[in-house]
Amino acid sequence: MTLGQKQEAFSRDLVKLLTKAFEMGYEVRIGEVMRGKAQQEYYMRTGRTTTMRSLHLLKLAADLHFTHKGRLDYPTALGEYWESLDPKNEAGMFWKNFKDVAHFQRNL
Repeated sequence: MTLGQKQEAFSRDLVKLLTKAFEMGYEVRIGEVMRGKAQQEYYMRTGRTTTMRSLHLLKLAADLHFTHKGRLDYPTALGEYWESLDPKNEAGMFWKNFKDVAHFQRNL
């Protein structure tokens, strides 16, 4: 599978996740999807990340901020749904060492 095909599969699952969120009564604020190397280096310097191997660099990750009745909320049900869509999907809210509740990615 080419990188482009992986990005397309990620996008299809992202649409499903957004649709599920709307069905559950959430609104969504989309954060970063594509990130350049300079931005990733800045995040490393400032402690916002611990890696230069972010899947944002490949357009295979998105930061999504869910709101319910105007308040931020990161429901684990959406993380579980994301991971159920494909075995390569991973929700940062379940990471043990570096929790990133807004992060949804598709592993290579």
